[in-house]
Amino acid sequence: MTKPRYLTKSRFKLALDCPTKLFYTRKKEYEDSSETDTFLEALAQGGFQVEELARMEYPDGVAILGEDWNYQKLANKTNELLSRENVVIFEAAFLFEGLFIRTDILVMQGNNIKLIEVKAKSIDSAHHDSFINSRGGLGWADYLYDVAFQKYVMQKCHPEWNITPYLNLVDKSKKTTVNGLNQHFKITQNSDLRTGIVTSPGLTKEHIGDSILCNINVDAEVHLIHNENPLFEAQSFEDCVLFFRDSYKNDIRLDTPICKHCKGCEYRVDDTDSEVKSGYHECWTNQLSLSRKRISEPKSYDVWNFRGSGNLFDQGIVFMDQIEPHHVNIELEANVISNSERRWLQVEKNKDGDNTPHFEVDGLREEVNRWKYPLNFIDFETTAVAIPFTAGRKPYEQLAFQYSHHIVFEDGTIEHYSEHLDTKIGHFPNFDFVRALRDSLSKNQGSIFRYHNHENTILNKIYGQLLESKENDKDVLISFIESISHNTGSSARTWSGSRDMIDLFQVVKNYYFHPEMNGSLSIKAVLPAVLNTSEVIKEKYVKPISDINLTSKNFPQDYVFLQFEDGNAISPYKALPSVYENWSQEQLDNALANIGDIADGGTALTAYAKLQFEDVTQEERDALESALLRYCELDTLAMVMIYEHFKELIKL
Repeated sequence: MTKPRYLTKSRFKLALDCPTKLFYTRKKEYEDSSETDTFLEALAQGGFQVEELARMEYPDGVAILGEDWNYQKLANKTNELLSRENVVIFEAAFLFEGLFIRTDILVMQGNNIKLIEVKAKSIDSAHHDSFINSRGGLGWADYLYDVAFQKYVMQKCHPEWNITPYLNLVDKSKKTTVNGLNQHFKITQNSDLRTGIVTSPGLTKEHIGDSILCNINVDAEVHLIHNENPLFEAQSFEDCVLFFRDSYKNDIRLDTPICKHCKGCEYRVDDTDSEVKSGYHECWTNQLSLSRKRISEPKSYDVWNFRGSGNLFDQGIVFMDQIEPHHVNIELEANVISNSERRWLQVEKNKDGDNTPHFEVDGLREEVNRWKYPLNFIDFETTAVAIPFTAGRKPYEQLAFQYSHHIVFEDGTIEHYSEHLDTKIGHFPNFDFVRALRDSLSKNQGSIFRYHNHENTILNKIYGQLLESKENDKDVLISFIESISHNTGSSARTWSGSRDMIDLFQVVKNYYFHPEMNGSLSIKAVLPAVLNTSEVIKEKYVKPISDINLTSKNFPQDYVFLQFEDGNAISPYKALPSVYENWSQEQLDNALANIGDIADGGTALTAYAKLQFEDVTQEERDALESALLRYCELDTLAMVMIYEHFKELIKL
């Protein structure tokens, strides 16, 4: 018996993004990178925790559990509960002629129904008016279409109902009034609930303090969608829904025109030997009749920061090698790489098969000569969670829990001078973080380096927190922040420090280009290009730490940072030791959740969130903290390596 193919709200949202994806979704033979690890994503973003927090407002609510995920059985369970005059249901299920939805929270009082969709996205409820802008356009369209689809199906099932839709959102104008709120909602892969959340035993509404959530009435926005369907104006909303339903039911491929949007397709796999199919390549083959090899070549949308790529697609200029100089409007600037020149360099070197770097020696030399030794390289690890860990904090308020600090002396000596990691449960880390940073950076008056805007932004956030605090040394800490940073647009005060951090990202952007960066200026794109190019770096970092002018707080003396495979440098991030090195399989299975190796900032903040739960074993806590320290140290060492390469270049 063939299993029925229902258009669920997740499939409806997928079709809104790209109708062709309906053909690929849930088919094992096709690659789907969006399914790599939604559990970890939820841990980092707090979406499921927010949903469980929202449910706490309805202590009499009934959750519909469905282990077998039989849509009809779930709908039948819902109908049994709806026989009551008043009821609150979590995960209410509705099935109507091939359409299926489950609501986050349904509040029924007679025929008056509140349809509540919970999102971890934040809003300032005190200043919110409408998601419909002054020109009649719709903001937050993906969320609102989700609710509109739910209301449509519910209304078809129950025409007699008066349904009012709401978005339940995190309210950034509110502060948590209790400590440990986040820790009441533990994420686990073994929960009976879809959210994967286990709440603290005996948890009641009184334990969670004042609400940090808000219900936003979106009836007007849903009415606009149902009547004008702004995303698909050529069709009515109902026609759009039924078209998607029938296409999915009959397994019909809808060929969406190739466009810039294809860049983020989750159904793409470039490995021709892969056991799974690439929906991305099938789409392009069907529409453009090109070989797989040609389809895999760089596109116009791969050009760095190129807003004109959409227009080029409309003109049929799809591939990078089709772009001509006039398409990017090259404007040269003396001794720097202008934005338009960087774009053309990427195009030109791709056309010519040229893998050599380009750099502005004179401008770079002038820049480096302004720097004051010893040079200080710093990197922060931070997080911003929907549900705060401590009282008095707002949702998504920035927490700075870690930094690393390398010093490069004028004679070339490199010292991993200091580091700071604060994972204490229930402790607001920011002020101690700044105290430690001040102590470390005050030991010399040399130039300070960051990579991109993050560190400056975080210091601005902590600056604002200090202004509202009662810390005894707040004036000292504020003065320190003013000395090494500059104010952003969100600050009420204006300053520019005498030691304002130098942005190494901007130095790269202004003076250095390498084809291997693939149009990215991320440090994880720049570093491999540098490692494959620099003879100085290659000669130095293939040796163990003990044999070079370098100290480390987290790597053994025999550790080698640079290794090669098939003649290409392996990114030191990929070569980081495992988080769970020397653990048995049983220990891994018993861990709260195996988050994998910490090799990027997203995993680092996930690790911090995990460490805020008391039932993490000391052994795993030690492993995670060691991995965090190694990762952050490597971030600042990567900056040092880029600096060393620049020193090498200006001697040419």
